[in-house]
Amino acid sequence: MGLFDFLKKQNKGAGEPAKEDELEIYSGMRVEVTTHDGRLLFVAKLIGPHHGRAELHQYSEADDIPETEEPLAVRIRGYHDWEKKAIYMEGRITPREQHKWSVEDLVVVQISNDRAFFRLSTDLPATVTTFGGFGAGEKPCRLLNISVGGACISSESSYREGDKFLLKVKLLEDRDISAMFCQVLRIIDKGDSQYKYGCRFLEVTEADQEKITQNIFAIQRKQRGVF
Repeated sequence: MGLFDFLKKQNKGAGEPAKEDELEIYSGMRVEVTTHDGRLLFVAKLIGPHHGRAELHQYSEADDIPETEEPLAVRIRGYHDWEKKAIYMEGRITPREQHKWSVEDLVVVQISNDRAFFRLSTDLPATVTTFGGFGAGEKPCRLLNISVGGACISSESSYREGDKFLLKVKLLEDRDISAMFCQVLRIIDKGDSQYKYGCRFLEVTEADQEKITQNIFAIQRKQRGVF
């Protein structure tokens, strides 16, 4: 089955492995590797997937990876750049030289329209700055979670889908304030004049993504008490 033929098939449910000839993954796909309890280990590129095997070329720093004599069971989440679909995989990884990992027993368990990136829960004070129009200016909000591709905030201010603004937040006490240009994708009314907004980052370069990734790792380690 060809790549684009497969994309026409219905998405598979969670926990339902794809057949070997239906693996909807490709070499060079950006992936995030997590433990089965949801902890982000590192970000990598998936190289040469074939018959349940592949390599991971790590390009972010790695979090505290459990030591084991056996291959480590992980979850691998990728994103299809062309079809804008999240691809969920499972497999077992073994470290190699120079930030490379071998993968075995690789299987696709779900393909969906879910978020592309790992999201880390937070609860940090932040600000939203809008430009032009009524109500322009800087207003307070809370950063509820963050990923390489976007964030979720809560605010008393009312915004519409498609609105754009500058989100500023100090992710860690010892680091500079981060500023991300965002667009509202989803609106959730929490009641009591509070709203939750799902936002995506705009105009994000690869260097910006790497910086956000490193901050996510640092926040995760701090939450776990690892320094």
